[in-house]
Amino acid sequence: MHIRRARREEVGTIVEMLADDHLGAQRETLDDATPYLRAFDVIDADPHQLLVVAERDGDVVGTLQLTFIPGLSRRGATRALVEAVRVRSDQRGGGLGVTLMKWAVDEARRRGCALVQLTSDGSRTRAHTFYERLGFEPTHVGFKLTL
Repeated sequence: MHIRRARREEVGTIVEMLADDHLGAQRETLDDATPYLRAFDVIDADPHQLLVVAERDGDVVGTLQLTFIPGLSRRGATRALVEAVRVRSDQRGGGLGVTLMKWAVDEARRRGCALVQLTSDGSRTRAHTFYERLGFEPTHVGFKLTL
């Protein structure tokens, strides 16, 4: 398996993975690629963003996005925020998610980040267990305001 920067022509495959669960099915639509392509272009142009795919035998089988957030707290530390971690449904349970997350932590470390953080929907209890097994701790309560 190879983890690399995502390409524009892979956006449809990435969106299919985002839509392939109970939450994503409610949020994502596969009928109009325009907003996803527009978002990809912004992500790809921003040096603080890294959208990657996991590729196995030429097929995209996983994805995640890393955002690098410089800040003043923690003595001017940079944080890495992990978002949109997905493994293609026929590839789940084989360790790909662990490999993706370990890669993300290593990349954050390589870029000098002081910590890696993520949020997970409250209903994703299996994901919470997964992240805790990787050493992540549920230390904060998150809040969102839909606009």
